[in-house]
Amino acid sequence: MTSRAMITGITGQDGSYLAELLLEKGYEVHGLIRRSSQFNTGRIDHLYRDPHEASTRLHLHYADLTDSSSLIGQLHTVKPDEVYNLGAQSHVKVSFEIPEFTAETAAIGTLRMLEAVRTADWPIRFYQAGSSEMYGKVVESPQSERTPFNPRSPYAISKLFAHFMTIDYREAYGLHASNGILFNHESPRRGGTFVTRKVTRGIAAILAGKQEHLFLGNLEAKRDWGYAKEYVEAMWLMLQQAEPDDFVIATGEMHSVRELCEVAFGLVGLDWEKYVRVDRAYFRPTEVDELCGDASKARDVLGWESSTRFPELVRIMLDADLAEAGIGDAAAAAPEGR
Repeated sequence: MTSRAMITGITGQDGSYLAELLLEKGYEVHGLIRRSSQFNTGRIDHLYRDPHEASTRLHLHYADLTDSSSLIGQLHTVKPDEVYNLGAQSHVKVSFEIPEFTAETAAIGTLRMLEAVRTADWPIRFYQAGSSEMYGKVVESPQSERTPFNPRSPYAISKLFAHFMTIDYREAYGLHASNGILFNHESPRRGGTFVTRKVTRGIAAILAGKQEHLFLGNLEAKRDWGYAKEYVEAMWLMLQQAEPDDFVIATGEMHSVRELCEVAFGLVGLDWEKYVRVDRAYFRPTEVDELCGDASKARDVLGWESSTRFPELVRIMLDADLAEAGIGDAAAAAPEGR
């Protein structure tokens, strides 16, 4: 019998990779999307052209995390075996500007989804997309499932609400509900306002002669950056376990934004300091200085481990943006390749 999954946030980076993974595993996939005046399905459009006719197992439905009736209605119509809650306003800096909407989607939206799952009269396994931002001003490094949380943004606080609400529903109602505490994960599908993609897209624009400088915020911020395509497998593995639990998903390596610039510009033979400018407008009101995850529990229990290292991840992203700009790849763009 074909397994059926429902994904909120299917049009985002993680949702698109997760949809691909589940389709490859033979799932019937149902994605919830918000009604918009413009199409925003670019990250999953290729799935409808799948030569193996995966599109016959991919279905999109209108619903919104701010509307509980739509969530309950679609859940009871689709009757999924697994629900992956990836939808939210996910930009940390933006969450300071629209805190109420961030809380409505990331915090209360999760509660609405959990309540919808609770009303089901069939077994559902639930995955909640947590964030390393919940650790905020860290009290120890690296951070594990036992590290105390200390959030420093509306986004992080909203995610922490969702994290503990998922635990509460698991314990109060016996739901198979797991939290994935995912550290930063990137890819060519990352949104253009996130720093990794800002850097790789900026380099492509500089080489194409479309801009002279790249404006960034805190160059000293350090993060644990992994490859999103690998991280969605960890989400799936959590829901295949006999018992629900919470897992940190990370590489265990930490790099600064400054290092990101050095590596990315270096791949095309450019001195990053000639092009990067610091703009205080991109600083957060409360900064998170460093995040580094300990994913040993995921390795031991799930058998999951990150395999794409930081330099390789930067090259993957840069090659994709250079190709989109018609420049080729990093090897072609470097001085010896010109």
